[in-house]
Amino acid sequence: MNINEISFFSIFLIFIIGVLMLDLGVFDRKSHEVPFKEAMLWTGIWVFLSFCFYILLLTHGDLIHGIDNLEAVKAQIAQYKHPINIDGLNYDQALELYRKNLSLEYLTGYLIEYALSVDNVFVMILIFLAFKVQKMYYKRVLFWGILGAVIMRFLFIFLSANLIQRFEWIMYVFGAFLVFTGIKMFLSRNQEEKIDAEAHPMVKLASKYLPVYPHYFRQHFWFRKVETRKLYFTPLFIVLLVIEFTDVVFAVDSVPAIFSVTLDPYIVFFSNIFAILGLRSLFFVVVNVIGLFHYLKHGLSILLAFIGLKMLLKEPLHDIGFTTAHSLYVVVGILTLSILASLIFPNKKKLEKAHLIEALKK
Repeated sequence: MNINEISFFSIFLIFIIGVLMLDLGVFDRKSHEVPFKEAMLWTGIWVFLSFCFYILLLTHGDLIHGIDNLEAVKAQIAQYKHPINIDGLNYDQALELYRKNLSLEYLTGYLIEYALSVDNVFVMILIFLAFKVQKMYYKRVLFWGILGAVIMRFLFIFLSANLIQRFEWIMYVFGAFLVFTGIKMFLSRNQEEKIDAEAHPMVKLASKYLPVYPHYFRQHFWFRKVETRKLYFTPLFIVLLVIEFTDVVFAVDSVPAIFSVTLDPYIVFFSNIFAILGLRSLFFVVVNVIGLFHYLKHGLSILLAFIGLKMLLKEPLHDIGFTTAHSLYVVVGILTLSILASLIFPNKKKLEKAHLIEALKK
């Protein structure tokens, strides 16, 4: 990291932490069940902030790496293999093209991560149901879960970026893995997923090494018994650990997917963070509409397979002029078609996963 990267990154983190603290300290003082309108409002706010960051990159994306001359632009393009050609352009023209491509990489990565988050949300619903968590505590668990996910994503993304810089062949491993995951998701798209609370590996690990209290204690993750002053962890803390574990597993798919769009770890991180910060509000939206989009999982499986193939065929695609904009068009096209197909051809039987919605409403 140079001084410009450190400064930009620090300001970004301060902003994100500030918004999260505002949400927790001002808008979420008391645990409550999040209604659909509130979830839609916060989803809109996070999408708006994400789009504002896209505009920032489009107009001042060079600030991330402190680019101030034509050679610096060329160095960034070479280092992160951006699919643009600035030969014959002056500094202003090259900078404009670089900013445009950088902002498109961010936007494409954001859409991929946000779309894949829908599948992660469904798993979270299963976790809450399996552990019989009261709806009023969902938001608190998701808040701290997402805060932990920000830290884990930072470590995972920059470690992966370092490995890719050293060993480029890892991209082919990522690509093959994503194709495999996409095919596996497509083949299992109609299977009903279940979470066994007692058999979950994180539950077994925590029960073995932590003093776990057998009952929930309001919204607390831990407490001390007045009589003995002994510290106990509540089942809500175990749920939080399971959520964190799930996000790590989820990141194994989603982070490599964004590296197919850009090798710039900062863009990967920014797109990841904005997507997972909107995950909490998205959760409460999806709870109400998940049964409507029964073809979305088909779309996500095709999306993963496309991303994997893009990694495996990176050089041929580059030779025929496949750009970041083309990737964005394909991603938007796949997601749009899967949503439209769900609306035009609704499930004639029971809405997929509708029993979950009914369970959550009880």
